[in-house]
Amino acid sequence: MTQSDVPRKAMSKNLITKIAATTMTAALVLGLGAGLVSADDGDRKITVGVNPVPHADIMENTVKDVLAEAGWELEVVVFQDYVLPNTSLEEGELDANYFQTLGYMNNQNEENGLHLAAVAGVHIEPMGIYTQKYKSLEELPDGAEIGIPNDPDNGARALALLVQKGLLTSVGAYGTDANATFESVSDDAEANPHGYKITPLEAASLPLSLPDLDAACINGNYALGAELPSNYPALEIEEFDDETSVRRTNFIVVKQGNEETEKTKALVEAVKSDAVKEYIDEQYKGSVIASFIDPE
Repeated sequence: MTQSDVPRKAMSKNLITKIAATTMTAALVLGLGAGLVSADDGDRKITVGVNPVPHADIMENTVKDVLAEAGWELEVVVFQDYVLPNTSLEEGELDANYFQTLGYMNNQNEENGLHLAAVAGVHIEPMGIYTQKYKSLEELPDGAEIGIPNDPDNGARALALLVQKGLLTSVGAYGTDANATFESVSDDAEANPHGYKITPLEAASLPLSLPDLDAACINGNYALGAELPSNYPALEIEEFDDETSVRRTNFIVVKQGNEETEKTKALVEAVKSDAVKEYIDEQYKGSVIASFIDPE
């Protein structure tokens, strides 16, 4: 299921933007039930579901060319949320998706009965603390309202960022007490001495909600998509050690059982190419970081 102050580059005009699984092309719908056709049957098209930025950009501007050189066609299906890319993959409408961390994928497998497996890390998008009202974290007043993503993995990540940057002293009982919620931190005077109001919202809506909040912890892809780094640079971004680098890497994900198919192997080889690393380094200049690691 993440940036510094680098402007968003214009996305390729030929991106295939689709919001709902019901808008899939007839060719994809015909793949339901019988499953996706394997490359051994002559199918040389790999269909990958992504979020717009940077995932779609990376796929369209580099991975597509690398795969074409190897004789593969890449179809990019763009989703605006974190839910449909996984349900579409589960239902056989996609060969893979590329937008999420291991923690988010594992949570979706557990909570929604999905059967997904990560096969290759591609990049990290640092989560940032954004605001349209203040110039520094020190200016945030006591009682300020801070938005965070409402899904378990990214919400916990946001709380950890607030602790890392000194806005919270801890996450309180969240994560250890089954009854504790994100909102519980708002009322925990020890963990939250400044009395910040922690407001969980859908991750994709946080950039739009930013004018109504004092600050928000926003995933890098949504921050880039809303051009926040160029207009309202993050006051702070995440820092990573070896452990958090694994947790924060965005992975190529397939349905369980397809980890070793010809399509999957071709896709993994392409995304780990030097061309992709060079594109990430040159295009995003630190707001997106290459992370070609294997899932643990």
